[in-house]
Amino acid sequence: MSVEIERKFLVVGDAWKSLGTATTLRQGYLSSHPDRVVRVRVEGQTATLTIKGKNQGISRGEWEYGIPLEEANALLSNLCERPLIEKMRTRITHAGMVWEVDAFSGDNAGLVVAEIELESETQRFDKPDWIGAEVSDDPRYFNANLLKHPFSKWEA
Repeated sequence: MSVEIERKFLVVGDAWKSLGTATTLRQGYLSSHPDRVVRVRVEGQTATLTIKGKNQGISRGEWEYGIPLEEANALLSNLCERPLIEKMRTRITHAGMVWEVDAFSGDNAGLVVAEIELESETQRFDKPDWIGAEVSDDPRYFNANLLKHPFSKWEA
């Protein structure tokens, strides 16, 4: 079993935009149950099927498999829960670590989140200036929850 250890933060300002190249991501969920998430994702010409277990703090089991692009598009069109999650992802290296900045569109437009994957829950890392409040423990920011409770519907 593979384990994903990830911390998630809100992004402040626009300084990050010039630090990498954005790629379009489309993803949908065959299951968005909190105990087991099954996701289909298309990023450029690459497609994956990912299974994630229940969060235990900032860790959870994760299994990811490459799948044919044509099959991923069929799953996204015909079987995945609605709406799909659409976002632009920019990968930025800072102090030797890769940050993934997701700028959401559609019902989640306006939400910009940065994630960093770690080797351990106690791993230290430097935060870029454009990193804001941590939201790792806030389930509203889980992609699988954004399809049921989109950012545009949150109360200010």
